Amino acid sequence: MREPSAVFVQADPSDGLAIPARAGIEVSWNDGTVEVTAAKVSRVALRWSEKLPSDALILGDAWERSYGDLQWRHRQPERLLPWYFLAHSAAGTFGMGVDVQPNAFCAWTVDGDGFTLWLDLRNGDGPALLDGRTLTAAVVRRFEDVGTPWQTLHAAVATMSTRLPARPEPAPVAGPVAGPVVGANNWYYAYGENFDEKAVLKDASTIVELADGHPVKPFSVVDDGWYPGGIASGGPWDRGTPGVFDDLAGTAAAIKAIGARPGLWFRPLLVREPSRWAKSGSHDKPGRALDPTRPEVLDGVRSDLERFRSWGFELVKHDFSTYDIFGNFGPAMGSRLTTGGWQFHDRSRTTAEIVLAFYREIRAAAEDVVLIGCNTVGHLAAGLVDVQRTGDDTSGRDWERTRKMGVNTLAFRLPQHNRFFTVDADCVPCTPQTPWELNERFLDLVARSGTALFLSIDPAARTDRTDRALRDGIRLALDGGAASEIEPVDWLVNTTPNEWRTGGDTIRYDWSQPWGADPIG
Repeated sequence: MREPSAVFVQADPSDGLAIPARAGIEVSWNDGTVEVTAAKVSRVALRWSEKLPSDALILGDAWERSYGDLQWRHRQPERLLPWYFLAHSAAGTFGMGVDVQPNAFCAWTVDGDGFTLWLDLRNGDGPALLDGRTLTAAVVRRFEDVGTPWQTLHAAVATMSTRLPARPEPAPVAGPVAGPVVGANNWYYAYGENFDEKAVLKDASTIVELADGHPVKPFSVVDDGWYPGGIASGGPWDRGTPGVFDDLAGTAAAIKAIGARPGLWFRPLLVREPSRWAKSGSHDKPGRALDPTRPEVLDGVRSDLERFRSWGFELVKHDFSTYDIFGNFGPAMGSRLTTGGWQFHDRSRTTAEIVLAFYREIRAAAEDVVLIGCNTVGHLAAGLVDVQRTGDDTSGRDWERTRKMGVNTLAFRLPQHNRFFTVDADCVPCTPQTPWELNERFLDLVARSGTALFLSIDPAARTDRTDRALRDGIRLALDGGAASEIEPVDWLVNTTPNEWRTGGDTIRYDWSQPWGADPIG
């Protein structure tokens, strides 16, 4: 692959960009592998000079979840494109990207005269103190046209994940995923409030009833709200709410007895009371967001996973870790990632190295438990979670969120499915507050796609009509989806594609309400 035309570095965030020799930083290129040797370093920029067609449309990815914002767009030189980009024009499609699990936060910018790879090697909001260490920052790939933009993105994702172990073929009794990932999740009708073990077991009975004897067992996930302290308030994760969930091992056993596989949500890097192991820096819960470079924090996370396994849970969803590290969700991270001048307790590693080490600890401690990463960094979590929430929350209260978030992430991140992880476009709600005729279409699309299908089914919303559609969708998803791959036909011009091709057929989904898309939604 062609070497970059120029290289620039930044030792300290307050410094301007300079050539490596002037900053005392060495950057080497070996057939796509970028290595950096430095005492301290913040960023490296690799520039390729290459004229792009004036009609080129550009596509990138997202730092963690996407927020209904993935799209093909005309050139915008300052637009940040995390991890990879494709450029499509009448001349064809090409792109650039980095292998999964890099040791830098990697993003691209594209303009008419070329493109630049920005390697963020900071530690928090300050420089990483490598102390002369040589760091393999990233492995860079170029993608050439293999037919259509959709086919080229599939090939690009496959290339970036070639170093991951092959994902096992789904089968009812093989591996931790044990076939397609389908199940109940109570969040979008309960929202963490006013539910107890009886409601959890009702969810398990509902999903088993609707699975109708399918040989692949569905999951039943207890989401946020099962522990003392209130919604998203943090650990310790050693007990349930007194008088509501007094025996979580018994709850898990009861879910299994019904015929489902029990799952549990937790937020590993937040505690309810200030901790001596908290990180510094910007956060709306000061003193409570934990520093994953502290050995004591990792010991606690390992203990949590071991406890959940001992209780009998077969799936764990770990959430909020990107927010608890950076103090921002994806859209606010931008090119700065974080602010406030803070750094980790261990300043010798890049933030990407630290996040990767954290994910690896969770993966090792979970053993054969199915892991869902939510608010986790997709390109770093690839190969370290079984399932990745690739988009922001859908909704059991506002259809517009489901349309914007769910359809967009499924359309633009579907090529990552079964390569980086099992894609989860988030739950299909069945609630009195949202129009079932639209939720039913989303259910049909997700089920056909073969990606993870979770459902939030409010008992008050069940009717003969909903049950028929739910039963059909759940069984299709448990079968692994449609027999052939599904493709968004109009994704070049539509952020929530309406036309989808599967096999030789094209299906049209109308996502709009009578007034169109509500801009306030």
